[in-house]
Parts: sequence; structure tokens; C-alpha cells
Amino acid sequence: MLELAPGMRLARGVVRMFADRGFATLTEFVPVRGLRTDVFAIGPKGEIWVVEVKSSLADFRSDAKWTGYLDWCERFFFAVPEGFPEEVLPREHGLIRTDDWGADILRDPPPAKLAPARRKALTLAFARTAAERLRLTLDAAP
Repeated sequence: MLELAPGMRLARGVVRMFADRGFATLTEFVPVRGLRTDVFAIGPKGEIWVVEVKSSLADFRSDAKWTGYLDWCERFFFAVPEGFPEEVLPREHGLIRTDDWGADILRDPPPAKLAPARRKALTLAFARTAAERLRLTLDAAP
């Protein structure tokens, strides 16, 4: 059986929450070269949300690449486990409490606007990435 790293287990909880809300998700999605989101979600009305998963305070302090994601989504969230010191997270972004099995949104961020051309490009890249991952899964089957 595949053993998931702590961040991927937390991302699984976020993905499950989004599925319950009608969102389609990809983990480790690349919206533009040089950036790889932990969870990229497209909502029922086409809204684009990005979640940066932080499994520990050390993880948060050692990684500032998340600021690059802000131009590629309408809502940005941090997802953290129980016991994470929330006070270190920037208050202008959303907050999700997550574990291996589910998640809850504790704080909604204010929405940002994406240009229509960027939204279209991201939606197309999302669809192509999802289709390619499905193809690879089918190719790997016995």
C-alpha cells in the first residue's frame, strides 16, 4: 500500500471537502511554469481557488513560494492541521483546518478577480492535466 507524506494526507482532507461542495480538484497542479499548487480547485460556477497545505510551522517558515499563487486564483487558503499556530498565517488569506479525512473552512478570504483570458487558460490547463493523469492511470493498469 502507498504511504502518503503528511502534506498529501492533509491535501486529501481538503480534496474531500471540496468534492462535498461540488468542486473539481487537482493536487500538485502547475498553473504556470515554476509554480506547483498543493490543491487547485474549480467550483460549480467556474470559480478558481488555490490551497497551500502546511503540515507544520517549520514547513510554513521554510517556504514562501505561495505568494506566487495569488495572481492565479480568486480565493487563496492555507490548510493546516489541528494544533498549527494560526496566528503566524497572514489574516488576509483563507484558513482551512484539515486532517487525513476531511476539512472545514474556518476563514473565507475576500475574492479577487481573474481576467477572463487567464480563467480560460487555467480551466483549459486543468482539463488537459486531469485528462492526461487519467490516461496515465489507465495505461498503468494491468
